[in-house]
Amino acid sequence: MNDARQHDDANERGSAQNHGAAVGLTADKITIRGGIPLVGRIEVKGAKNLVTKAMVAALLGETPSVLKDVPNISDVRIVRGLLEVHGVKVTEGAEPGDLILDPVDVESAHFAAIDAHAGSSRIPILFCGPLLHRLGEAFIPDLGGCRIGDRPIDFHLEVLRKFGAVVEKQPNGIRMSAPNGLKGAKLELPYPSVGATEQVLLTAVRADGITELKGAAIEPEIMDLINILQKMGAIITVDTDRVIRIEGVDRLMGYNHRALFDRNEAASWAAAALATDGDIFVGGARQPEMITFLNVFRKVGGAFDICDDGIRFYHPGGDLKPVIIETDVHPGFMTDWQQPLVIALTKAHGTSIVHETVYEQRFGFVDALVEMGATIQIHKECLGGHPCRFGQRNFNHSAVITGPTKLHGADIVVPDLRGGFSHLIAALSAEGTSTVSNVGIISRGYENFIGKLRLLGADFDLEG
Repeated sequence: MNDARQHDDANERGSAQNHGAAVGLTADKITIRGGIPLVGRIEVKGAKNLVTKAMVAALLGETPSVLKDVPNISDVRIVRGLLEVHGVKVTEGAEPGDLILDPVDVESAHFAAIDAHAGSSRIPILFCGPLLHRLGEAFIPDLGGCRIGDRPIDFHLEVLRKFGAVVEKQPNGIRMSAPNGLKGAKLELPYPSVGATEQVLLTAVRADGITELKGAAIEPEIMDLINILQKMGAIITVDTDRVIRIEGVDRLMGYNHRALFDRNEAASWAAAALATDGDIFVGGARQPEMITFLNVFRKVGGAFDICDDGIRFYHPGGDLKPVIIETDVHPGFMTDWQQPLVIALTKAHGTSIVHETVYEQRFGFVDALVEMGATIQIHKECLGGHPCRFGQRNFNHSAVITGPTKLHGADIVVPDLRGGFSHLIAALSAEGTSTVSNVGIISRGYENFIGKLRLLGADFDLEG
């Protein structure tokens, strides 16, 4: 291994440890004795992909906001730190998971403070529109994130330019200003990007005039962000053809909102129940946002019961069945759902195909599964009929899983958030003992996952 790669790996380990430590995880390695069905009840709170953006939206208000069901995850801690260095007062509310965000004294922050809190998060780019409205300037450091594919910020910068921002690239980041204020614009996304849609919404609501966004993302988390902005006083309409129109307003007030549940976490625990022959009740999960996942879960051979307070996911017995999955933007099968479900597909009788069309490098977690005994082949070709951006770009973005195979214990290093949780599922379902390192990354999106594993009867020890 060369020095540069060793340096990168050391940074990844340090980052993972920091993520875990931020939410009270005292170890970064788990030894799991697998083969035990996960059984019991766990609860999910607000969606990571909504809560962090809702916290940023509070910057736009002239009065405090109250956000409920906020999970104790490291990504929330990062955004909280970024808000606080910009003068936002963040305090705990009356109930666990309540946050009060008071933006009355918003101020510019020093580069070093922003950089220290941002870490590997990509959230600072979404601060730009609100800060330009509040302060007339914004700064973002170099951005990080999970290594699952290309997430360029160039389109974010182009969006901000179209609103009237002046963008200046500097050695340590990017500085922006709005000498003439921000004005509404007509925009069209070449791909319904969630991040770009969020950028437009957070910038357009207080821009002068009307903004029209074509090709917008319409994920449930986007719609919940729109709900929040409307509560604050924004005027936003969403058409059936992925067109969003925003009429800019002069001022916005704070909001009081209970966050949408985390459907990605719910799907991950559902996959864990199926892979371990278990029975998990996910409190807080709801059917409407998970219809696509539930259909595939049933096709594979899983069973579920919809209840008023959550969804029960379980293995009903019998053989699991192979499926063909193509990830897509909402209302398609989410890219975040495929990695945990792949573990269950190693136990299906036959050949399954997963065609990843959202992130071109999301199969990095497969190497560990093969080492554990899975039969998985990765291909550069598009193994599916869905239009794909990666077919001619030489990316390994299709997987063929042949089963059933028995997984056995191994030493695993977590590569990214969803891949990391998938490795946990693999270790829990495998015969023998596995050691999973770098687990702090999982704390970015899964609240108290160690405590939840204990509640479900997993057999493990924390180390180091």
